[in-house]
Amino acid sequence: MKIIVHDTASAMLDLLQRPREQRPDALRDMLAPLQDVMSRVGIPDQVEMHRQGSGFRLDREDPRYADAVRRMRDAGVWSRVEDSLAAAWERIDGAVPGIRHADTVHVVLVLGDPDDHHLTVRSGGYLGMGGIPGAIHLLMWPTDTALEKIGHAAAHELHHNVRYANVAWNPMTVTVGEQVVAEGLAEAFVRELSGEQAMGPWATRLTGTELDTAHEKITAAIDVAGMQNLPPYIYGDDSARLMGHEPVGLPDFAGYAAGLRIADAHLAATGLTAAASVALPAGEVLANAGVPTAG
Repeated sequence: MKIIVHDTASAMLDLLQRPREQRPDALRDMLAPLQDVMSRVGIPDQVEMHRQGSGFRLDREDPRYADAVRRMRDAGVWSRVEDSLAAAWERIDGAVPGIRHADTVHVVLVLGDPDDHHLTVRSGGYLGMGGIPGAIHLLMWPTDTALEKIGHAAAHELHHNVRYANVAWNPMTVTVGEQVVAEGLAEAFVRELSGEQAMGPWATRLTGTELDTAHEKITAAIDVAGMQNLPPYIYGDDSARLMGHEPVGLPDFAGYAAGLRIADAHLAATGLTAAASVALPAGEVLANAGVPTAG
């Protein structure tokens, strides 16, 4: 696997010096390494995705933006992402020799919007998307948490990237079970690589009876299918509302925490690692964890 972490620091600093009307095209150029992969899964224009998501604003002057990019560059964010991805791939490749994977994975790190509550508060300043083989999109605002953990988020996304080069993902049939297993294994993989402190806030925030209640509700809905039905169970009520979905009575990122509990039960039952489990069917992981499914 060839992993290319693109120099988006220079591209963003150049973009921020341009007139506002030129910025969408400059962003489109910066995101071009992902375009071929994204277009295959129905994302025709990443600029629109950036606008609708938590990306920095293209339509305003904000002196915080360039300062944030420089802070990220001075902190060595891009090289740390590169090092983390190299270590992650070495671990997966060693655990499952010959596993299918994208020949090349393009990695693009983009500045987020400091005024976006979902990014900076709910998510600790960083997000990632890596479930499409060949592409990893990272988004961050340089909070202390994000600066510390963005490399670990990249490793989490690489686990997804390899998983979905081996496990079929269909938006019409994907289940809550598949999504929580994927998130739980990816966070267990981060812990395997770098320790407990490397894990994301979404996987570790829920504890005690709150986690017990969320786990019970999510496992009761484990067979709910269809991508349009999953966000409330994975991201929690507040994020579900933000995405236009009906809440189901779950706290932020409940699916990640429940997924980690499921992954840990699977790992304890089998003696496998999260790296070795990367391509296991969700039904197998759920069965090992003692979670019944209709399948």
